[in-house]
Amino acid sequence: MTDEANEAAPTADGQEEGTPAQSIDAAMLEVELGKARDELLRALAEVENTRRRAERQANDARTYAIDRFARDLLPVADTLARALDAAPAGWRESSDDSLRNLLAGLEMTERAMVDAFARHGLKRVGALGETFDPNLHQAVVQTPSLQPAGTVLIVMQPGYVLGDRTLRAAMVSVSAGPSGGQSAQHVDITV
Repeated sequence: MTDEANEAAPTADGQEEGTPAQSIDAAMLEVELGKARDELLRALAEVENTRRRAERQANDARTYAIDRFARDLLPVADTLARALDAAPAGWRESSDDSLRNLLAGLEMTERAMVDAFARHGLKRVGALGETFDPNLHQAVVQTPSLQPAGTVLIVMQPGYVLGDRTLRAAMVSVSAGPSGGQSAQHVDITV
């Protein structure tokens, strides 16, 4: 057969090759293939997003699993700290071994609790001299002082953060800056 005969030869379905019907079928198949590719890529992207979301949720669950338990222990830590603060200064130098041992035991217990908190990502916040941060501090009072405005002067109750979440804000007294004739910068302490 010659090339001319091949072009005119009918195909198995009875149509000649290169006819408009075949080119329409090829175009439709290309469109369907494009749609199938698009659907496949979207499905793969959805699977990847679901995997990342599940991984993030698992990490958050591990990090914040002790949230409620830690909140329940905060009053215990506060009570222990108040007991140590209330101990008379003379107990450390006392000739009575039982008083010195009691105080040493309370100090070791507090240290062990703070260490356990730290191991699990729970940190104490609210140190003297820090700059007031409404995410970490709750200003109870604003007091004129020689310190710059917005400086923590007194920590009435320490705060705690777990990871990047504040479990309890520190209750603090904040400096309003110098009083009197000097102009003081106003710090907004509303939360």
